[in-house]
Amino acid sequence: MAEEVRAPLAGTVQSVLVEAGAAVEADDELAVLASGGAEHLIYAPCAGTVLAVRVAEKAAVAAGDVLLLID
Repeated sequence: MAEEVRAPLAGTVQSVLVEAGAAVEADDELAVLASGGAEHLIYAPCAGTVLAVRVAEKAAVAAGDVLLLID
């Protein structure tokens, strides 16, 4: 079953550092989220393959929104 990578807080997606099909290791950087004037790195919770990227750069997200799927 795919692992959902969710936004830990509301903000704006500054950049997405991976694309669908990319192999990732646990703790690899996946995206950068800007919130409250600070940048927050989003890390892979597990090793696997990125199945889907569910957000675009500059998109606003709420806390808990799914950003990526990893299998």
